[in-house]
Amino acid sequence: MTAAQADLLIDRPSVADGAALWRIAKASGTLDLNSSYSYLLWCRDFAGTSAVARGADGEPVGFVTGYIRPERPHTLLVWQVAVDSAHRGRGVAGALLDGLTARLTAEHGITSVETTITPDNTASARLFASYAARHDASVTREVLFDAGLFPDGPHEPEVLYVIGPLTTAPTRPSH
Repeated sequence: MTAAQADLLIDRPSVADGAALWRIAKASGTLDLNSSYSYLLWCRDFAGTSAVARGADGEPVGFVTGYIRPERPHTLLVWQVAVDSAHRGRGVAGALLDGLTARLTAEHGITSVETTITPDNTASARLFASYAARHDASVTREVLFDAGLFPDGPHEPEVLYVIGPLTTAPTRPSH
């Protein structure tokens, strides 16, 4: 754990965090931005399968949203990961993923993580490859949603990353 990570609290989001999550997602410049309303709902309905990193002042500086797949109850689908620009490059995203999956492994027995990443999002690809390595897990990739399925203009394909089986704790700290 880095000094920057030691100063963070990894926590469940609350509805009061919804606006901050929306702002962090908007400022990321890479995420598909959902409505502010959806972040409020996410913090209400999926707080148990999501995590927020809080700075010393208690304000969110990063988040990961996810849900347990109804048809695969041991699989966490990671929807979005974002970190405030002032906190990037400090291992916050990795600490969020590690903290969330440790909690969900204990609470729900999750054994794998799924996420989708567009081919041009090298930062996310590196984040999840590093996560898999820390957890001694394999990664498989396949196109989940072809570009032609998106009705709202040009969109790259969404590649499904399946990571697992997970070990209960990372073999190396995130950094």
